[in-house]
Amino acid sequence: MIEIPRQKPTFRFAPSPNGSLHLGHALSAILNHDMAAEVGGNFLLRIEDIDQARCTPDFETGIYTDLSWLGLSWQEPVRRQSEHFPAYQEALQTLIARGLVYPAFMTRGEVKAKVAAFEAEGRSWPRDPDGTPLYPSDDRDRSDAERQRLLASGMKHAWRLDMERALKAADAPLHWQEGGDGDTGAIPADPAAWGDVVLSRSDAPSSYHLSVVVDDAVQGITHVVRGLDLFHATSIHRLLQTLLGLPEPLYHHHRLLLGNDGKKLSKSLGDTGIAEWRRQDLSPAELRSRISL
Repeated sequence: MIEIPRQKPTFRFAPSPNGSLHLGHALSAILNHDMAAEVGGNFLLRIEDIDQARCTPDFETGIYTDLSWLGLSWQEPVRRQSEHFPAYQEALQTLIARGLVYPAFMTRGEVKAKVAAFEAEGRSWPRDPDGTPLYPSDDRDRSDAERQRLLASGMKHAWRLDMERALKAADAPLHWQEGGDGDTGAIPADPAAWGDVVLSRSDAPSSYHLSVVVDDAVQGITHVVRGLDLFHATSIHRLLQTLLGLPEPLYHHHRLLLGNDGKKLSKSLGDTGIAEWRRQDLSPAELRSRISL
């Protein structure tokens, strides 16, 4: 049972320690920190380290160093997702018990081949808002007997949300309250656009979607302030919050900082990071000016 605290306005910055923070992270962290201060609220730091293969202690240490240099402070203790896998599994088991998820056995290679064969015939495979092909229906259409046989064989699998069943279980139009840099007000949620999203994999006990809604509830997050690249993902979060009986935060999706190529800044592309500003003896004030804060 997820215990939901009652408290004053609470904001969070939730980076993954799989690379160095860049200016886009600085924008998000500062916005959360300053907006919390404006309303006399709490500012929390969460380390989203579910991906144990890519997340490292050195990158986590770098997060603390960068945020401290920016002049930000946060409440302790810091929530580290890798320490709360049982909480995510409990939420997943709730959905399994309700028949809202199913085991998915297709590999990435099998999915890619199926989509390629389909599109080779001149047809267009449906894609989610990020442009990723939706998961095929093969596993969703399996009989219970076939699923149990494959599970008993030890075959690797993920757990995916049965979107059609989940929407029926939600039994109401879904919205979220948005106050960010794009559309504002009551935004209609469209979880179906994402298809049968993955909630757990054989190499990771939880997905971003599942863990973030559990974490936000446990930490009493009242305001989710994050980049516009996650605007459409909020549809999935509202659905999971409804299915799991979790509270609905207010949302604020802020502008993205773009590189010279017109694309959003990325850790993997080696965009100028906060640490580089420190090495060049630039000040936090100069950084705020650079990102128009």
